Amino acid sequence: MCGIIGYTGHRPAIPAIVEGLRRLEYRGYDSAGVAYAEQDGLHVVRAEGKLGALDCKIAGLDTACSLCGIGHTRWATHGLPVERNAHPHMDGDNRFALVHNGIIENYAELKAELQAEGHVFLSETDTEVLVHVIAKGVTLTGDIRQGIAWALKQVDGAYAFALLSREHPGTIWASRKASPLLMGIGVGENFLASDIPAFLPYTREVVFLDNGELVEIDAGSWQVFDLETLTPKTKDVKHISWDVQAAQKDGFKHFMLKEIFEQPRVIRDCLAGRVQKGRVVLPELDELEVPRRLTIVACGTSYHAGLWAKYLLESWARIPVQVEIASEFRYRDSVFLPGDLVLTISQSGETADTLAAIRIAREAGAPILGLCNVVGSSIARESDKVVYTQAGPEISVASTKAMCSQMVVLLLMALHWGTRQKTLPAGTVEKTLAALTRLPGQLEEELPAIRQKAKTLCQEYSDARSFFYLGRGQYFPLALEGALKLKEISYIHAEGYAAGEMKHGPIALIDSHFPTFAMALNNDLLQKVASNLQEVQARGGRIIALVNPGAAPNVESPWVLSEVWGPLKSFLVLPAVQLFAYEMAVYLGKDVDQPRNLAKSVTVE
Repeated sequence: MCGIIGYTGHRPAIPAIVEGLRRLEYRGYDSAGVAYAEQDGLHVVRAEGKLGALDCKIAGLDTACSLCGIGHTRWATHGLPVERNAHPHMDGDNRFALVHNGIIENYAELKAELQAEGHVFLSETDTEVLVHVIAKGVTLTGDIRQGIAWALKQVDGAYAFALLSREHPGTIWASRKASPLLMGIGVGENFLASDIPAFLPYTREVVFLDNGELVEIDAGSWQVFDLETLTPKTKDVKHISWDVQAAQKDGFKHFMLKEIFEQPRVIRDCLAGRVQKGRVVLPELDELEVPRRLTIVACGTSYHAGLWAKYLLESWARIPVQVEIASEFRYRDSVFLPGDLVLTISQSGETADTLAAIRIAREAGAPILGLCNVVGSSIARESDKVVYTQAGPEISVASTKAMCSQMVVLLLMALHWGTRQKTLPAGTVEKTLAALTRLPGQLEEELPAIRQKAKTLCQEYSDARSFFYLGRGQYFPLALEGALKLKEISYIHAEGYAAGEMKHGPIALIDSHFPTFAMALNNDLLQKVASNLQEVQARGGRIIALVNPGAAPNVESPWVLSEVWGPLKSFLVLPAVQLFAYEMAVYLGKDVDQPRNLAKSVTVE
């Protein structure tokens, strides 16, 4: 939701913090702010809007002597996105400054108690309440660590925060519960951040923090304490292979476009080490029994990847699969049976609803398999086994290459379990792996033409205010994803439908101003889809249809994609719907990488 960063070291803190915020702005961009320590006390600078507004305010200040500070980029949850609600927030005596990601659920009750004690609040945020509670705790206990520990026992909800103290100008304290936070370990300098790209220019050495830990860092040292007992804990330092360039645009106009065009590389990276001598190698699954029933739990784009995988897992591995929206699953009294396995999918590994689902499943005794992109993330740590998608950092709020990587790994899982079950049709493994090996090169050749076609079509259809996306079988989840992408970044209303469901109500909406985007590729359901499209045409509906050469239904705007074997056609459909949404958003002048009201990682409910 929000992005936080802390720095203490030997270089001026503010430039490093602002640079880090720039890499975290995808997490929220309603407002931004910094706090820094100098000999005369703590200083706070905040600005409404995107980071450029904060840059303007900082430009006139002399901050060169400050070697310690914290920063924040906000996605609003409590309080309007205005300057008074921007972070950092301070307590009433200006002893402490705090940045926070998460939601303090009982903030209203705590605020009322503090107001009764004489505390004065300047914002509507739950974060300002948190810093006041911490200040109270330090006053009561006479010690910062004890005061923080006391304060956190008073609050309910999710948090990751970093805290500055006027009395200790070179030190930062931090803790987390159900919101991401990690340390970057440098030489003569240390960092705290919501995500790795924030400090990649300075270090690749990372410590992942767990719930219930308290961190204390200064320029030359770092310590992690158990929040309950305040005893020191030993933590491993992990080396991250991402480089700075991987988190930059690399010459593309937008991160989203760059990440779409990275999908051939993503496929290669996903396959590396997992395909050997004509077989799938997934050691993460070897210690797990083949599930009698698989429950996939995810949100948004990851949910669509799970729906897509259901077709392959049931067909190839003969495993019954149910796919659940995490925000619904967590509040249902689900029934777990012996032999069940819960598979959770998340790009960030920090999605709040998916994490809650993990904990519910664990309490019921079900084993958890995590599929995520970020090494050491919460989902990775809380799962019994984890498979990493190897997609690299994804910066654009609208997820693209992450879904591609998820689909590759899920397909490999279907092959792996199908082999163990001995349920695969003859030759399926060989055909699939051979086609997968060729796929990155084919996709590299195809992507420029796909983009050009998307440019042309979006100009023809830019007057549309609504779209239907239609698909059957494995293309139904991609219809859902195409509609989601169009909504996310172009703000055009779109609905994804199973094509056979059109006549059960939605077809009433069809007219010449309500176009349809159809997946009509060559498979055993093509004739069924063609009949569905005839029903649309009979009502005057315009149609864009993704088709294969020589198998095109007669539609207004055929969009020909190269023939690829079997289910791998989906890997051409996916960038096509992504690029259509992208080019439509660009043509309409929308903010592609930072669409309104959205954040990259939904770490609060």
